[in-house]
Amino acid sequence: MSTEVSTEERASILLVDDMEDNLVALEAVLGSLNEPLVRARSGEEAMKALLRQRFAVVLLDIRMPGMDGFETAANIKRLDQTKDVPIIFLTGTDSDAGYAFRGYATGAADYLTKPFDPWVLRAKVTVFLDLHRKNQQLERMLAQQQGHGALVNARLDALEKQLTEVSPDLANLRAQVRDLRALVAENRAP
Repeated sequence: MSTEVSTEERASILLVDDMEDNLVALEAVLGSLNEPLVRARSGEEAMKALLRQRFAVVLLDIRMPGMDGFETAANIKRLDQTKDVPIIFLTGTDSDAGYAFRGYATGAADYLTKPFDPWVLRAKVTVFLDLHRKNQQLERMLAQQQGHGALVNARLDALEKQLTEVSPDLANLRAQVRDLRALVAENRAP
């Protein structure tokens, strides 16, 4: 199995922090994942980025001027387009003990304190990347199944129409039924 990921399976990661040093550190840790890393320096920038493209995961600092991480997370979870994007909160070790509870209550999938272990962060992000790819694969399979179902329905409609004719061509109808059975069986095969 190839470790290369196709272009359509690439999963962007949104990095949200108002501190340049923190963004650089996140890029250094996650750069080896070879996925697009998108920066946002505020909650407002993060929301704009989320509305422009799809992300596999959001790494979100809690303490930011303006819209803080909690408010940003609440806005992310409020929108249909972004509500399923997992959020990993990042915050300093001197943070209030209630931050973790509040983060999970806001809809965070995980919570890490700074300074974070690079291996742990990379492992957690990798899990969300894998889940994102599996969801994309399921969406493609569902679309394929729906397309196949539409084809079967169209062929059944055509058969029904032929059956209403005064003198239908039975040999032709039997051939079409065999073709339709083969099409259905092909779709059931693993």
